[in-house]
Amino acid sequence: MDRPTVLVTAAALAPEAIAMLEDGGCAVAFAGAYPDEAALRAAIAAHRPAALLHRQGVVSAAIMDAAAPALRVVARHGAGVDGIDLEAAAARGLTVTRAAGANAAPVAEHAVAMMLALLKDLPAATAAMRDGRWEKTTRITRDVAGTRLGIVGYGAIGSRVARMGDALGMEVAALDPHLPPGALPGPGARVADLGALLARSDVLSLHGPLDAGTRGLIGAAELARMPRGAILIHTARGGMVDEAALLDALDSGQLAGAGLDVFATEPLAADSPLRTHPRVLATPHLAASTPRGALGMSTGAAESILAVLAGRMPALPGALVVPGTLRAAA
Repeated sequence: MDRPTVLVTAAALAPEAIAMLEDGGCAVAFAGAYPDEAALRAAIAAHRPAALLHRQGVVSAAIMDAAAPALRVVARHGAGVDGIDLEAAAARGLTVTRAAGANAAPVAEHAVAMMLALLKDLPAATAAMRDGRWEKTTRITRDVAGTRLGIVGYGAIGSRVARMGDALGMEVAALDPHLPPGALPGPGARVADLGALLARSDVLSLHGPLDAGTRGLIGAAELARMPRGAILIHTARGGMVDEAALLDALDSGQLAGAGLDVFATEPLAADSPLRTHPRVLATPHLAASTPRGALGMSTGAAESILAVLAGRMPALPGALVVPGTLRAAA
């Protein structure tokens, strides 16, 4: 009997995950880096996958139909599932999983590294040194202790950022409507609405999912409510922030800086002003790209695929997004 194929919507996968899948009786194929619909359709036609391990590109209803009837599961390499049409998956009886929490530690570290770099003005100070300037008495940076840190989303990542910020002496507050009422389960004060959080955030760090309620969450009006000279840190999903409004806020000085690891369209266009803006610290969606992060996401997705193909529930807590039809392969 032919082995079921797992098609990775990217050009690579951690060797440990490939070994897990192959040892579990699967073949592994790749669709290439950032595949568009045509590339995904071609790969699906060539490999007839039973599972898509989703890293890049979009898994739309049309892609699911192109993979029918062999396709049974779409496993996200990471926590965000906005690149997968969940309603279409549910309508077709497909299971959708994610590697929930697998990348939490490295993404939190990246967010805090960005806020520290911007509070201490490291990009500009380093650029001045390269230009031959010595700004010992003319450049004043900011204290971290006492800075008011606002966090949107107090899940696996946001709660880690809260603990790190608290350890640095920051005044932490957070908004997360998905948590039960009452005190936060970790450091920080709970804030009831976004406006109140914005008004008291010298640094705002975003850690929520991208969905209908968070798309465009931070626009011109929201940025205007923040203290002048505030900093935005964005390591969540690109569509949460209005990038044109963000550029306006940076140009006007309303924001002193922005640390961005995610963008509305990825890869970010080569001519995007976000690549070269002097107040932007930009990285190419690599916050989770550490050995531990990559391993956790890839093996979490692989375990979920093997579980679903065997007709059982994924073992990783929080992995199941759309239950689909869990049935063992014939």
